[in-house]
Amino acid sequence: MLNPDQWSTIHRLVNWLDQQNGRDHNEIALRILKLAEEQGEVAQAWIGYTGQNPRKGTTHTLDQVAEELVDVIVTATVALTSITDKPDVFLDAKLAKIAARVNV
Repeated sequence: MLNPDQWSTIHRLVNWLDQQNGRDHNEIALRILKLAEEQGEVAQAWIGYTGQNPRKGTTHTLDQVAEELVDVIVTATVALTSITDKPDVFLDAKLAKIAARVNV
């Protein structure tokens, strides 16, 4: 769950993107598609961390994997904030629903 300062930063990032690129359906689609790119970078970092590609060997650290995961989180929250004025409400509701489903 993001704290208020983090949400404030996300809102500033969205405002900056809006000033640079606008916020039409095409721009929102690109912000959503950016998630796929970031997810691919997580996969690449994990493969590099585990040394799964014998030609390349171990190329990433666990910290780099964590950084890529954070990129996914930030990208997702930017996309979410681009389509709703209450992204925190959606995140809180979804977390509560998931927690209730698994009894935590």
